[in-house]
Amino acid sequence: MDDYMFRSHVAGCRVVRENTSYLEIYNYSDPSLNTIEEHSLSDDDFDNFLRRKGAFDPPKLQEGVKLISGVRLVLQQKAKHPETFTPNYMSLSHEAYDAMIRHLKLPFRGVESSSVVGPFFWSSYDQDDENPHLQICFRKSDVRKKGKTRGWELMLSHCFATGITTGFAKGTESSDMLESVRHLKECAAQSMHPMLLPVIILSHDLSAKNDQKQRDAREWLRKLEHAVSMRNEIVEDEGYVKDAIMDLDQINRDLVECHSQVLWKRPQAYMEIIDSMEKCMERFWALASKDEKYGGDRGEVCKIHRSMCARLEFNNAKLKGIESYAHTTLERLTIQRAALYNIIAQKESKLNLEMAGQQRRLAHASKRDSDSMKTLSLLGAIFLPASFLSSLFSMTFFNWQNGSTGPGDQGDPVVSPQLWVYFVITVPLTLGVVMFWRWWDRRRESVYAEEDIDIEAGIEKLESRIMATMRQRTLSKSRTWDLGKTG
Repeated sequence: MDDYMFRSHVAGCRVVRENTSYLEIYNYSDPSLNTIEEHSLSDDDFDNFLRRKGAFDPPKLQEGVKLISGVRLVLQQKAKHPETFTPNYMSLSHEAYDAMIRHLKLPFRGVESSSVVGPFFWSSYDQDDENPHLQICFRKSDVRKKGKTRGWELMLSHCFATGITTGFAKGTESSDMLESVRHLKECAAQSMHPMLLPVIILSHDLSAKNDQKQRDAREWLRKLEHAVSMRNEIVEDEGYVKDAIMDLDQINRDLVECHSQVLWKRPQAYMEIIDSMEKCMERFWALASKDEKYGGDRGEVCKIHRSMCARLEFNNAKLKGIESYAHTTLERLTIQRAALYNIIAQKESKLNLEMAGQQRRLAHASKRDSDSMKTLSLLGAIFLPASFLSSLFSMTFFNWQNGSTGPGDQGDPVVSPQLWVYFVITVPLTLGVVMFWRWWDRRRESVYAEEDIDIEAGIEKLESRIMATMRQRTLSKSRTWDLGKTG
């Protein structure tokens, strides 16, 4: 099953090229013969390195001299391709990768770990009961910055029969792989323990930089607390005060960035890694302690084993301290974020109240204008019929006293036969006035439409100014009440 899944995963991977080198460390019973060699590895020599042929053929030893331990690694310490740690990518050809895994007895599952997230550690024995190999996968390669992947990966296989640890190690220049390999060469005499390089990598990954990040975040938090709570320690050099105005936008952005920095390399993940490493150490020593080659409970390998166990416990203790420290920082950040939101909400409420007051005044002014127009319309409706009738009957087309001879004689009313002239002139004139009014009304509506557009633009600008003002707070130390005064 493992072989089939390995071949299917390898076939589905794309290939990117990286510069490859090798590292060989051999420790003999005669220390003068110990060797440490690191050189570039060409494609032509790759197969010879795996099979230990040609230039990599084991040297002929003098009688009585024997190989004690060794390390043989394929290295890619300065990986540069932007996709080199992307899932389903590999930095060796399919044939070269397959040959490396099989000849160096590396875990088939290593290619499946290319998609894991966060720090990852796994160990197990292979299925060869006669010549067991302890296999290890250790990687952290899910980080991207400026479009490039960052991280490292390590696959190891320790042979108990020969005491040689073989493997593949890759890392970008921003990782600690280069320094870890340099550290491994300085500790070459201790290379009989297969967990030496993983513990070195972990120690560099949990260096003092991690603690300093938390210290810097705490100092940043203090400045934010000074700004939000208006403590006396705040100064303009801290960047939150400009022209006596508190920049709440900048404070909010810094709260988010500070929160992200606190979460950098969360201790819980690395504590799980240490727990897995300790299990691997127990798994190794359970078999190695029974082998005379490793010296038993009084040998050098046992001392190295205890030293590395102590280092893992030390790192675990550091992580517990960082976990508590980071938890306190996160709680204080939560408090400051709530206080900041409360300040913004208060400012927003005040602005909303001012806007409501302005709208109320505008509504009252509109109501007064509406009442005035209503009064004028009512007066026009009352007097318009009487005015029309009086104008009509006062025209010369009507003679109400025709033939009257005295005050008591009313005469016979007469309507002029030219009354049609009135309608001929009045009706077209009325239609002309109506048509003119209609044209003028449409023109007014177009002017109003343009004014509405200008008003909307003005409203958007007003909203922008309001939102900008909402995120500012004048630098004032005034309080709702003064605890130093007595009534």
